[in-house]
Amino acid sequence: MTQPAVSAAEGPGADGADVLVARGLLKDYAMGEVSVHALREVDFTLHGGELVVLLGPSGSGKSTLLNILGGLDTPTRGSLFYRGEELSRATEATLTRYRRAHVGFVFQFYNLIPSLTARENVALVAEIAARPMRAEEALERVGLADRMDHFPSQLSGGEQQRIAIARAIVKRPEVLLCDEPTGALDASTGRVVLEALDAVHRQLHTATAVVTHNAAIAQMADRVVSLRDGRIASDTPNAHRLTPAEVSW
Repeated sequence: MTQPAVSAAEGPGADGADVLVARGLLKDYAMGEVSVHALREVDFTLHGGELVVLLGPSGSGKSTLLNILGGLDTPTRGSLFYRGEELSRATEATLTRYRRAHVGFVFQFYNLIPSLTARENVALVAEIAARPMRAEEALERVGLADRMDHFPSQLSGGEQQRIAIARAIVKRPEVLLCDEPTGALDASTGRVVLEALDAVHRQLHTATAVVTHNAAIAQMADRVVSLRDGRIASDTPNAHRLTPAEVSW
């Protein structure tokens, strides 16, 4: 899989074309003798440069969908295409290249290495990327220029999550996938993290999907996709997108 040849100024997803296209996704899990239907015939498209919020309660299928979009999981049935290349039947080696070259992940829990500084945590990803930005630049983009040499234990939860965002964007991904990025944070700290996500989305033009159960966060999206019982219940453009500072929790 080839790396898109674009400039940092344009951003990897600035063209607005379809980046990820899912059709008829079905995902079943076996729990003992019971089969759990996590996704049921889901159709979904993520366009270049847009920010989509995937909204729904626990068990609605939103995290399962995100994992399939990111190549962390594969569907039981259905198709997933990245820039026209099918991933749903790809080998594990191809999925690894896809994740490494094109996708940045941000999870609810930061998964930082405690013995490394903020700079070193981000630099680890930069070392395996094809065309990374400097670790210092990634940290500057999330407002942590003055905390680069601090260890995770010396930082607040919100600061650690912003390091995780810097780590996700240092390789200049075309796709940024965030699973409950504010789930472990209070409202004021969560807003700071959302401001960092919004800033890097605008600067890098990543195709960004944010999973959350917090309906207030949907106010900052270009599009809101609601899931219920493994199905998409609604897919609605946001006519009046708010900035994270304007979002009411």
